[in-house]
Amino acid sequence: MTRAVLSLGSNLGDRLGFLQGAVTGFKGQLVAVSPVYETAAWGVEDQPDFLNAVLIVADDEVDEWGWLDKGQRLENEAGRVRTKHWGPRTLDVDVVTVDGVTSEHPDLLLPHPGTPERATVLIPWLDVEPDAVLPGHGRIAEVLAGLSADGVRRRDDLRLEW
Repeated sequence: MTRAVLSLGSNLGDRLGFLQGAVTGFKGQLVAVSPVYETAAWGVEDQPDFLNAVLIVADDEVDEWGWLDKGQRLENEAGRVRTKHWGPRTLDVDVVTVDGVTSEHPDLLLPHPGTPERATVLIPWLDVEPDAVLPGHGRIAEVLAGLSADGVRRRDDLRLEW
């Protein structure tokens, strides 16, 4: 069985609807779904705020490439268009880590680069897996302790159904 941590983000259109579409797309493989967070854009800051969440998924038949393929298919179904690196998007599904697998393949870097600097990923992940470890970096609670949580706001008024 492979177990993966996936990060979801959306800052265009029906942001919550796009996140919900991804959650629905992983139905049957879901182990946990974090609360929804609203976050300031990261990387390219001149764009709308994101809604973010983290999923924990598991499946006997899916490896790291399978998680990537499924995430990209869901992005395409949501009308994702890649025009600008770190630019606005309807849906972003990132494979953060898979069973401690490391990969330096340019199409699938694992753990996902930038994760140690992104409170937008670590805070929701911590909600669903308080003892989680980011391979090569340690416990996410300790990694997060060195980051600012400015611009990351939990949205308890928004829920993802699973």
